[in-house]
Amino acid sequence: MKPPVVPFQPRHSLWQSARLVVLCAAAAAWACAVLFRLYWLQVERYDHYQTKAVEQQQRVVVLDPPRGTIYDARGRQLAVSVEVSSIAAHPPSVEDPETTADLLSQILGTDRDELLKKLTSSRNFVWVQRKVDQPRADAIRELDLPGLDFLPESKRYYPMRSLAAQVLGYVGVDNHGLAGLEYLYNDTVATEKGRRTVLLDGLRGTVMTPNLASSEARPGSDLHLTLDAAIQHIVERELEKGVRSSGGTQGMAVMMNPQTGAILAMASYPTFDPNRFNEYPQATWRNAAITDAFEPGSTFKMVTLAAALEAGAVDPLQTFFCGNGHIMMGRTLIRDHSPFGHLTVREVMAKSSNVGAIKLGRAAGKERLYSTIEEFGFGKPTGIDLPSEGAGLFRPLNRWSPITPAYISFGQGISITALQLTNSFAAIANGGRLLKPYVVDSVDRPRVENDDEPRREVVRLPISPSSVRQIRSMLESVVVDGTAKTAALNGYRAAGKTGTAQKATQGGYAANRYIASFVGFAPISNPELVLSVIIDEPWPRYHGGEVAAPVFSAIAQQTLLYLGIPPDRDVPGREWPNPPTLDDSGSTIHLARSEVTRQPTPEGTMPDFRGLSAREAVLLSSKTGLQLELKGHGSVSRQLPSPGTPLETVNSTVSLHLTPQRPTSRRQGAAAPTASIGAASMEGAM
Repeated sequence: MKPPVVPFQPRHSLWQSARLVVLCAAAAAWACAVLFRLYWLQVERYDHYQTKAVEQQQRVVVLDPPRGTIYDARGRQLAVSVEVSSIAAHPPSVEDPETTADLLSQILGTDRDELLKKLTSSRNFVWVQRKVDQPRADAIRELDLPGLDFLPESKRYYPMRSLAAQVLGYVGVDNHGLAGLEYLYNDTVATEKGRRTVLLDGLRGTVMTPNLASSEARPGSDLHLTLDAAIQHIVERELEKGVRSSGGTQGMAVMMNPQTGAILAMASYPTFDPNRFNEYPQATWRNAAITDAFEPGSTFKMVTLAAALEAGAVDPLQTFFCGNGHIMMGRTLIRDHSPFGHLTVREVMAKSSNVGAIKLGRAAGKERLYSTIEEFGFGKPTGIDLPSEGAGLFRPLNRWSPITPAYISFGQGISITALQLTNSFAAIANGGRLLKPYVVDSVDRPRVENDDEPRREVVRLPISPSSVRQIRSMLESVVVDGTAKTAALNGYRAAGKTGTAQKATQGGYAANRYIASFVGFAPISNPELVLSVIIDEPWPRYHGGEVAAPVFSAIAQQTLLYLGIPPDRDVPGREWPNPPTLDDSGSTIHLARSEVTRQPTPEGTMPDFRGLSAREAVLLSSKTGLQLELKGHGSVSRQLPSPGTPLETVNSTVSLHLTPQRPTSRRQGAAAPTASIGAASMEGAM
């Protein structure tokens, strides 16, 4: 009998079942993990990864706004914004970095290896060069090099180049003002930046599309200055001549309208071109006229005289014995530049006696001397709207030694800036008002002639009108028969004071190193300008009357003619020279009367004869066939018919009225090097 058949039962069936369960559970866990991860990436971290994707696919480029234009007092452009192109690259899209770098370096004049390093970078976006001039940008466009983009930006340009460079300042590649008015008014002349979004396509190429977010840069506000470009040019030219001819190292000049405080010109030499400021030494960037402090020497005797007069201690005819050229102050011997005996107060100023000035200071008393110096604004900034103004050095009264008043009386032991010196003399010129100087006349809108009142901010009244009249008279004697005869003007009465200060060094004063200066104003009857000229280390001539006063004369003479200021009636003068004007380029002064007074008229209309002499008018009429009827003598001030009248509507005769005096123009400014010059003085400063 056969045994019963038993069905086959696999061994380990239980284990196999368990393994299947485990595998299923693992698969389920894996699926859950994947789902959880997807949920985490797609939901919980969606914003994070979307941002990262956008960052990889897009780049926001910030574009500089066009800065507002800076104008001079007569509407000439001193600083403008021009449209240029900035060149960027997407390195992964550059097909031949070697050739591209070669071509770009030749056109841009930049280092080829640096360009190659940028073009082979792992970054998605690099700047090749910012703010490329249009001709170079166009040349690169014509090459049609893959991987390059051109983005429009604005670049600061100074059409008159170095004119008023230290006042205007300059702008960096990021369009941010770095010095001068560009820095101080940066938020005014440069407002909202523009933004452009650059998109990377699937081939890693760079494209720009209007569908992406963008915003246009908004232009800034315009500045209208009190500076007059023609006057500034005169000042800079004559200052450079003065420094070069005297062998000096540097110079400063400040011209102010004493009636308003408006700065008509401010110059420091050597200067620089703000279009290429990085090619010049940093010493030339600084506005030395407001930053550099120096001991004023004898120009400060005006303040000493004011203190004595305000104290009621002296009068112009009072006599002092000047010790035959020396005086002992304690154990210190102070010498004069000449052995003076008895001098009146007027003669003390005219001859610039140090001993006489010491006695004036002694008569005033140290308290009065100290308070007068403070009242004239020394020892603190004037508050002008320019950055980095210095305060000078003026020790408090409680730190004065017994001999300090003597030294300060003739401009030693105190340091001031050229602007402070100019402003103090402006107070004498305008009748006793210390004004706050300013350079920016208005923002956005130019001030016009019919504005109710000129802008003027009176800080204080440091001196009485009666003392002002006496000081004016004595300062005129300095020019007429004193140390500043070379400052005299043709046809105008001028007043001022010379200074020759030996430069201070560690432990004393340097031999044969001086600061020559002159500060004055004109015309005395109604001062239209006050001007200071400071020349550092002239040699071998170094006195203020020899070096600085002639520069004052040259500048003031041309400026008064340019402004059309009538001559003083009681001052004889030679025949009037032609007034200077600035040409369109801002680089040349022309001396042609017709360029100033005559306006161009269309062909077939009545010419403009105004401002011409009788001879010039006859020559012009001979070219047009007109008959002249002359009345008076001098230059043409009026004509009938008026300029521009169509010739066919008039007969062949034009009536010209001539006058010997030039018409008065409106006043200007109505509301409009590495180391400091250092401390200085000299024995016998003049």
